Amino acid sequence: MAFHSFNGRFVAGLALTGFMLAAAGCQSSDNGILGFGKKDTTPPPDPKVLSSQLQAYCPKVTLRDGTAFFNTYAKSGPKPKKKTDVAAEEAAQPAADGAGVDQPDDSAKIIYQASITDVTRDCSRANGSMSMKIAVAGKVVPGPMFTPGTITMPIRIAVMHGTEVLYSQLHSYQVQVTDPSSATQFVFTDSSVVVPEPTARDYQAYAGYDEGAPKVATDKPKKKKAAATN
Repeated sequence: MAFHSFNGRFVAGLALTGFMLAAAGCQSSDNGILGFGKKDTTPPPDPKVLSSQLQAYCPKVTLRDGTAFFNTYAKSGPKPKKKTDVAAEEAAQPAADGAGVDQPDDSAKIIYQASITDVTRDCSRANGSMSMKIAVAGKVVPGPMFTPGTITMPIRIAVMHGTEVLYSQLHSYQVQVTDPSSATQFVFTDSSVVVPEPTARDYQAYAGYDEGAPKVATDKPKKKKAAATN
């Protein structure tokens, strides 16, 4: 009798164990035991830029090194260094001329120093194009050789797509400076910037002084004297 009772409990235990293993096997074939090994069926995020993000995109305006200010000197002072077009120059900086050599102090010969202190922009879209308003704020500080009057600053605005120049315009912006004892603030705005509507967030706008622009001749060429005839 005792053996029969033990045998019955043993058979019942085997049956229960087999049921648990079968249940675990079913779980393993579908989702893994306790959920481990379950495959993630969530689709990967779309790397493309959304149209709403492009509509809100307005290229950042950058001041390249060496184009944020310039000094003008009296005739006996040093000439301003020539700069290349900010729309075509590379970001690499050349070594400074005369490095390690003491330069003379010509601060007493400065007529004025012009500097750009801030830049901003605004964008709108229409008919497959993007229009930009790029504003430049700055100041003019008179130097020891300054006399009240109108000064002209060469300000270039450019927009690039990689190495491609989409827009580049040099402006001769005039500022009236009457007080030689304080700085004169100015704000310049280029509202004529029109470029193709971007398909990615990869445009770059630039602003800065461009002293290396070619000067326009105002004097008529002198006539050559006729050769004297005997």
